[in-house]
Amino acid sequence: MQEGVEKGNIGIFDSGIGGVTVLREIIKILPNENYIYYSDSKNNPYGDKTKEEIIKRCEELFRFLLERNCKAVVIACNTASAIAVNHLREKYKNIPIIAIEPAYKMVHDYNYDGKTLVMATKGTIESERFNLLYHKYDNHKTTLLECVGLADVIEDGNEKKIKDYLEKNIGEYKGKVENLVLGCTHYPLVQKEIGQVLGGNIRFFNGAARLAVHLKDVLEKYDLISKNKEKGKIVFIDSLGKKEKEERFYKFLKEE
Repeated sequence: MQEGVEKGNIGIFDSGIGGVTVLREIIKILPNENYIYYSDSKNNPYGDKTKEEIIKRCEELFRFLLERNCKAVVIACNTASAIAVNHLREKYKNIPIIAIEPAYKMVHDYNYDGKTLVMATKGTIESERFNLLYHKYDNHKTTLLECVGLADVIEDGNEKKIKDYLEKNIGEYKGKVENLVLGCTHYPLVQKEIGQVLGGNIRFFNGAARLAVHLKDVLEKYDLISKNKEKGKIVFIDSLGKKEKEERFYKFLKEE
């Protein structure tokens, strides 16, 4: 980090509004920061794209946020993090980049012997970054499930389609899961519905809260914490410019 960098906004981007689940955790411990959230719903889902396409799009969004005085950038998409974060950190060495990742290590820390289901996109599960994490902490009781299209269904917000998708794709795991890793930031938005389909007493894991703590640590390390005494502002931008996306974003932002 270069000295004298002007303190500004915190940029956050995701393939849609799913990253709001990350922003909710960040605001809890950094309420006085100003945020720019970019929802790239025009290109959602990232999980079905090639590595080259994802890196190219992440670079475009990164430059967009830097042009708007962002002092740090959060990648709130597991697929983008898994595939593009190393490239971005190598190219933009003077800007802190904080990346979400599936909370599989938390299973190792809190319930190692439990039967585990990891729900994630195809891009995340096939990525080198996730596989390094998975093989390091594998409890040998884990099923990796590629949830193709689930982020898209959640993004659209049709409750019946969400229910139908979950029953069709995870219904077979009912009563067979103790740990559930939500490996996409969209998935916590339907955690209740997932629990209803799977039944039982399930521990849910996602990496948002730990990311928020890490972001605060990084900002403190580089003296980038806002000195603002008032609650910060949030700017929402969607690549399709849809008003309903913005409305759902702020609705989810207020929820727990």
